[in-house]
Amino acid sequence: MAAAGGTGGNQKVPRCIICGRTEKDGALLIGRSSGCICTDCVENIHNYIHENKPSSDNSKFISKVREDFKLLSPKEIHKYLGQYVIGQEEAKKFLSVAVYNHYKRILSQKEEDSGLELEKSNVLMVGPTGTGKTLLARSIAKMLHLPFAIVDATVLTEAGYVGEDVESILTRLLQDADYDVAKAEMGIVFIDEIDKIARKSDNPSITRDVSGEGVQQAMLKILEGNIVNVPPQGGRKHPEQKMIAVNTNNILFICGGAFEGIDKKIAQRLNTKVVGYGVQEKTKGVDKKDLLRYIAPQDLRSYGLIPELIGRLPVVTFLHPLDRKALMDILTQPKNALMKQYRQMFKMDGIDLKVDDSVLDLIVDTAIKYNLGARGLRSICEAIMVDAMYEAPSSGKKSFRVTLEYAQEKLSSFTGGLLLS
Repeated sequence: MAAAGGTGGNQKVPRCIICGRTEKDGALLIGRSSGCICTDCVENIHNYIHENKPSSDNSKFISKVREDFKLLSPKEIHKYLGQYVIGQEEAKKFLSVAVYNHYKRILSQKEEDSGLELEKSNVLMVGPTGTGKTLLARSIAKMLHLPFAIVDATVLTEAGYVGEDVESILTRLLQDADYDVAKAEMGIVFIDEIDKIARKSDNPSITRDVSGEGVQQAMLKILEGNIVNVPPQGGRKHPEQKMIAVNTNNILFICGGAFEGIDKKIAQRLNTKVVGYGVQEKTKGVDKKDLLRYIAPQDLRSYGLIPELIGRLPVVTFLHPLDRKALMDILTQPKNALMKQYRQMFKMDGIDLKVDDSVLDLIVDTAIKYNLGARGLRSICEAIMVDAMYEAPSSGKKSFRVTLEYAQEKLSSFTGGLLLS
């Protein structure tokens, strides 16, 4: 008995491997008889892939940015940052130019095709703790109409070890963009505590440095600009997890770190301690109290950053240590100044808070004495205000005044006299 289709007894009728139709059913088959697919199924597969493929065309988002966003000049961005950050003019200038150029790159895409590609300039900010690195980043985030993410480098380890993979940096950016890949690919990422991934040994590759040099190596592809597979929920990657492809070519990276002890390497390079004829003349213009202003790529390399990473952070800026005037201004002047915050908190309870000028002097002097920086101001204020914030809401009082004697008493009892000794 002949098989269906009138062919030899051992031959089967060619069928589409997806829908099962034959040529008798009107299907136009492609392929060999052992494995065919009809043109209708090919078209359906093509449409499905086209509809579900993550969009890498940023034209719609760019058009929306052009409509909704007025491009601020570097001076305007600098002025905006000045509302929140006291001093640090050099760092604000570098950041203003970097953000301005980043927007220009975005807004100029597909407007002209001159064959000239504008490259991004990632930024590295170096400064002591409490000088405003993270505050600068957060202030930029308030101004931006693009996705912005702040991540901590201390949790990162080399792939395959306990900790977070470097790709989790981009997960935060995707989350801020509501998983809109095209939008995330135009964002800005601030990587804090980048000095914590410095190489732990002067001799590379002798032992595995999975949270130092290994992380730096893994970060290279992200910083430079590549298509990176990102786990949508962050954490560890595993083979069965669905990944999201993100192109980092248009993502601006701003890195910050305290680089504790790098001033010694700068001093060594500048020969500030060398004794000899003519040395004093050469080094008399060097500000030994603020050596970070002289930071150079070779200092970062001697600290433990690999040359490839330094090359991908071409813009290096610094933050000054905060002096007494700067700390006083931080306490009282910015939009989000600490004293303004405390007055607002008391005002919400119907209480008018008054703080004597001598108390402000005490707070600033204490922060300077123990080298606490701007973050230390908050800790000192909390020590002074905690009892008042505990009792005042239920006291029925309409005003509260903080005197020098009251502040000294609260600081002394809170620290056992250590801060005032």
